[in-house]
Amino acid sequence: MKYTWLGHSAVRLEIADQVLLIDPWEDGNPLFPAERRDEANAGVTAILITHGHFDHTGGVTALARELDVPVYGIYDLMAWWGEAEGIETVGFNKGGTVQIGEVAVTMVNAAHSSSMGGEAGPVYAGGEAGYMIAGEGRTVYVSGDTDVMADMKVLQDLHAPEIGILCAGGHFTMDMKRAAYAASQLFNFKTVIPYHYKTFPMLAQDAEELKSALPGVRVLDPDVMETIAL
Repeated sequence: MKYTWLGHSAVRLEIADQVLLIDPWEDGNPLFPAERRDEANAGVTAILITHGHFDHTGGVTALARELDVPVYGIYDLMAWWGEAEGIETVGFNKGGTVQIGEVAVTMVNAAHSSSMGGEAGPVYAGGEAGYMIAGEGRTVYVSGDTDVMADMKVLQDLHAPEIGILCAGGHFTMDMKRAAYAASQLFNFKTVIPYHYKTFPMLAQDAEELKSALPGVRVLDPDVMETIAL
């Protein structure tokens, strides 16, 4: 299993027989190196979307057409994109599981919001979510944008993820302190990887607070486009 951070909340996850892009905001992402775009997208088999905000969906429909891969996400947004954008989509909802090759993906709850820009203001985009991604006998939790939730204890009981990819930048999501609380009090991760930080000045610029709050947990802080084995 391999993880590559593409900057902000964009993730490349190689697991079992799949290469997944999660919220691949590439065009306009201040942290994403455009000159390495081909490398980031090589061999991709599917795209997962957690919610509709521009910093998660910007350029995604064009990318899906270019790569000729399906996009998975909440039913409402996928139905809209499938009709309006002419791309292959698979819509499902919280608590539902889809099988992508040898990988099982369960959509789980998040506490955030979900919209896209419209002519008269924000347009509802079907709700926010996270994912439990199971393959190779292990489970990865991708939080999407969220705050700490009591639901996380239920997710631990049901899925027992070993790896947590957690939003931790603050302002729009939980910060490093709250992410550490979730990791230590509600989950039992062996490995934690923060994301949704460093991108803008209002977000946390490093993960030192998270690292110091989780002794005994492998907290990884990779550079953009650095691939690490999980």
